[in-house]
Amino acid sequence: MPQIIFLPHEEICPEGAVIETSPGTTICDAALEHGIEIEHACEKSCACTTCHVIVREGFDSLNEASETEEDLLDKAWGLEPESRLSCQAEVGKDDLVVEIPKYTINQVSENH
Repeated sequence: MPQIIFLPHEEICPEGAVIETSPGTTICDAALEHGIEIEHACEKSCACTTCHVIVREGFDSLNEASETEEDLLDKAWGLEPESRLSCQAEVGKDDLVVEIPKYTINQVSENH
């Protein structure tokens, strides 16, 4: 099973985390299943950018981003070439190192 290493995030995951998940699982679902409360204001329907992550290692093992996802990513805070929406990025067979950006464009943070 591939591992996802979440780098420390001041509020969401202060210590960082290492989790295991099955290939085909989205980064967002894997995080939520392990108590890492990644924002997902659109309920994972690829309609916002609150679940934006930066994949520091293993980016090429993810499924290809859709045109809709790429259009939305253009609006994400702190966009980088390795940015993905975690609700759309499906884990492949390789381990990942993921950074959750410090900010999102969401004005109100809600607990899901």
